[in-house]
Amino acid sequence: MRKYSHAAELIDNIPYAAMIVLGTVILAMSITGPTGRWLWAALYLIYGLGGAVWIVVFVCPFCRYYDTRSCPCGYGQIAPLLRTKNPTECFSDKFKKHIPVIVPLWFIPLLIGIPVTIGTFSWATLGLLILFSLDAFVVLPLVSTKHGCKECPQKESCPWMDAKTRRDMQKVA
Repeated sequence: MRKYSHAAELIDNIPYAAMIVLGTVILAMSITGPTGRWLWAALYLIYGLGGAVWIVVFVCPFCRYYDTRSCPCGYGQIAPLLRTKNPTECFSDKFKKHIPVIVPLWFIPLLIGIPVTIGTFSWATLGLLILFSLDAFVVLPLVSTKHGCKECPQKESCPWMDAKTRRDMQKVA
């Protein structure tokens, strides 16, 4: 198995971090009222950070990368600090069960930002919504599939990847 450097782990995490930062800024710019604006932006930021911890706690202990340098995002090295190893045969089920917890992170900024942009047009908010969408729906999935998923020993049973994506990745490899 490939061993990832800290720089490679950073590359894998940049799109998710950018999505959370952009989403936080969108909420701060879109919600009116000084208290509500910062409260909701802070809650989204906490949710984004908590989502990463959630995955480390509830999915990573079932991963083959647990406690190795072979985890592309580095979570596999953090997981042993929080949970003991669990059977890898359960990875797919745990992934399916816990990924929906973080899915709203991809949509909350859009659900808040788009109506605000339509109601009170702002080039800045529109630009952030476009950047957020490109990062969340293009860059993040591409980095995941081309960087993290490419050499994953669990890609055959991964519920995140469909059969076509797995075939396409095998052709490239």
